[in-house]
Amino acid sequence: MATARHLTAPPGQFGHFHCTARVVQQMFLCGQDKLSGRNYDHRRDWIVDRIEELTTIFAVDVHSYAVMSNHLHLVVTVDPGRAANWTALEVAQRAARLYRRAHDDEDSLRSRASNMKGNLERIEVLRERLGSLSHFMAALNYPIARAANKESGKKGHFWDKRFHCQRLEDESAILSAMTYVDLNPIRAGLAEDLPSSDHTSAQRRIEQIANDRRNAADGLGPIFGNPRQLLVPINQAQYLDLVDQTGRALHPGKRGRIAAQVPPILRQLGLSESQWQRQVEATERSYCRAIGSLESLEKLVGDWGQLWIRGLSFAKANAQNG
Repeated sequence: MATARHLTAPPGQFGHFHCTARVVQQMFLCGQDKLSGRNYDHRRDWIVDRIEELTTIFAVDVHSYAVMSNHLHLVVTVDPGRAANWTALEVAQRAARLYRRAHDDEDSLRSRASNMKGNLERIEVLRERLGSLSHFMAALNYPIARAANKESGKKGHFWDKRFHCQRLEDESAILSAMTYVDLNPIRAGLAEDLPSSDHTSAQRRIEQIANDRRNAADGLGPIFGNPRQLLVPINQAQYLDLVDQTGRALHPGKRGRIAAQVPPILRQLGLSESQWQRQVEATERSYCRAIGSLESLEKLVGDWGQLWIRGLSFAKANAQNG
């Protein structure tokens, strides 16, 4: 039975999430469609551009992403409290951009926002939407589906009815989910290394550092969104090094180990090399509604008034088997 979205991502509550959206079986998102022979790689740019645009509208930060041939991954922070501090005019301006019409120019957007700001009841509805994970994902998926269906001449559902999301309960969960997402092309055998992992946040971070080496020392902030939202105490270069080492250890054709000098962040998180690798691999295989340490999942189960949650047994075994 599907889990009610409001339990995993309660409306109005700050949180970190790993989200996955998949197309329905007969549709094709990106890449080479073997059935039709058409190539849809350009759609990856549609998706990345839309993600970036939406982080300038919603109170949502994107920490990692990977756009694959039939699905996409995101690690996000949702911060309704940020939206609560926006003025009525700011909310109206963001809403006007979100619901932009084909003929709208900057003057018409300003006019619509000015007219909208006085309707305080409407503003509060919009404010809630701009701090909502579900509305963010809908604003991402709907225009992509419409454009893709128009391009391929198809009708009906493009995406599965619901996107899947997992709560990220602590620093280790956030970092392992980000790593899992950035390693998607390597794990699927579509890329050999991070620089060749197209349409991922890791590749974008590498390009940013190549353009300006000073970016390597910047804290690990969102790839899109509020740069001050630092979730894990490492810099960009340290993160990319950890992801690269993890990818070498997990790549089916490149069995190896994380360097003998275990990255300091793993020591800070209290994880051994093997515990770290198992947690990254377990992101979708062993966890379901939430990812985290044994302690954080036990607390979540208590908060939810439940006796068990999928992933709890794995977290316990991983903690015991250093």
